[in-house]
Amino acid sequence: MIVDDEADIREILSFNLSAAGYETVECGTAESALAEIRNGNVLDMILLDVMLPGMSGFKLADTLRKVDHCSIPIIFLTARNAENDLLTGFSAGGDDYISKPFSINEVIVRVKAVLKRTSHSETSVRAIVIDGIVIDPENKTVTVNGEAVQLSRKEYDILFLLASNRGRTFSRSDIIKELWKDASYVLDRTVDVHMTRIRSKLGPYRDIILNRSGFGYYIETDE
Repeated sequence: MIVDDEADIREILSFNLSAAGYETVECGTAESALAEIRNGNVLDMILLDVMLPGMSGFKLADTLRKVDHCSIPIIFLTARNAENDLLTGFSAGGDDYISKPFSINEVIVRVKAVLKRTSHSETSVRAIVIDGIVIDPENKTVTVNGEAVQLSRKEYDILFLLASNRGRTFSRSDIIKELWKDASYVLDRTVDVHMTRIRSKLGPYRDIILNRSGFGYYIETDE
C-alpha cells in the first residue's frame, strides 16, 4: 500500500513497484488507508508519507500498532529527516525511513530488505519462557502472566534477540546491525527508545533486561 497525498508520487511508485513484480494499492489519506486495512485488505507492506492532510503518517502507524495491533511492516517516506523525526517514526512502529527526494532503486532495495527481514522464519524455535513471560516465535506473540502484550514488530525483534541469546551482551551497534542491518540513519538513541518501551510493557518483569554500562543490553541466563 502506497499512502501519499501527492498523486504523482503514488503513480511513480506504483508503476515502478509493479514493474518490479509487486501488486500495489494507492491511498491519498491516512483515513482512507486505515479504512482499507480495517476492511480486510491483505498487505505485505505500507509505504507511508508522514505529512498527510488530516491524520499524519506517524499517527496512522501508531494507531495501527496500538489500536489495531497490526504488524504490517511500515516504511516512512518523508522530506522530514531530523533526528527527532526518525525517533518518532521508529517509536510509532516504523521499520524503515526513506527521505525525499529518493531514487526508485533505493525504494525497491529497501522494500526487498524489509520484506526479507520481516518474513524471516523463526517457527523452528520453541517458545521462550522467562519467569512469567512467554515469547512465541511461531505466532510472534508475547504474554506476561498469561496476558497478551502488544509489541511493535521491532520491539518484538529486540526482545526475541536478547531472550534467544541469554547471557550475551549486545551493544547498541550490535542491535542495529542485527535488526536494521546497514541503515546508517538509525541512531543509538533509537535502540534506547525501544528498550524503554519494551521494559514498560513487560510490567513486573521489566528488570529482566539489564544494561552493562559501556557494553550494552542483555538478559541473564537461567543457570
